[in-house]
Amino acid sequence: MNDDLNSAKHRYDLWKQDLHATLIRKEDMNKIIMNYFVTEGFAEVADKFRMESGTNHIDFQTIMERDATRQAIEDGDIEHAIEKIKAFNPKILDANPQLSFHLQIQNTIELIRKGRIMEALEFTKEVAPRGEKNPEFLGELERTLTLLAFEDVTQCPHRHLLDMSLRNILAQEANAAMLISQNYHPDPILSHLLKMLKWLQDVVLFRYPRVADFTNPTYSLRI
Repeated sequence: MNDDLNSAKHRYDLWKQDLHATLIRKEDMNKIIMNYFVTEGFAEVADKFRMESGTNHIDFQTIMERDATRQAIEDGDIEHAIEKIKAFNPKILDANPQLSFHLQIQNTIELIRKGRIMEALEFTKEVAPRGEKNPEFLGELERTLTLLAFEDVTQCPHRHLLDMSLRNILAQEANAAMLISQNYHPDPILSHLLKMLKWLQDVVLFRYPRVADFTNPTYSLRI
């Protein structure tokens, strides 16, 4: 056991030496950070980072448009978000029936949240034909309609549909569709790097220290 522990500590020391000897250019780090801000649609943050880091080649206008769309969805203003998406690219919703349906469902939920029940009922009549053509859509529609059956929605078995976090999920879905329409990857480079690191730790770098917590990086020895 002691030999195994000493071997692990030796590998750890060698790994630290290699790590400290590895040079990562600040310009490359800035590009990765900027890619994250741009992909996620954080317009103001991206603009401030651009000025501080000197990173160029940013289509600030489209970031602003995606940011405004995200904000509209997170605020529950789905109709305005739909208008923003159509103005950004009229083909997005036609090419993404799932996104289009999710926006309509969320709009129904927002009407229910505001107590505008009759408007919600009328709106579901427009959504229903899509649900009838797709079993997955039909299930989502039926779960949404159960909210209308309860005077006190907190008693509804599908009350989680009123959770504000679902707005964030929909905002991410819309942002991804808008990025793809511009031939951009919907996920930040940083996300890919983290996924690759996790995979390498399990498959390839099994003899080296492991990052135990990515939110607060600590390393664990492998014996």
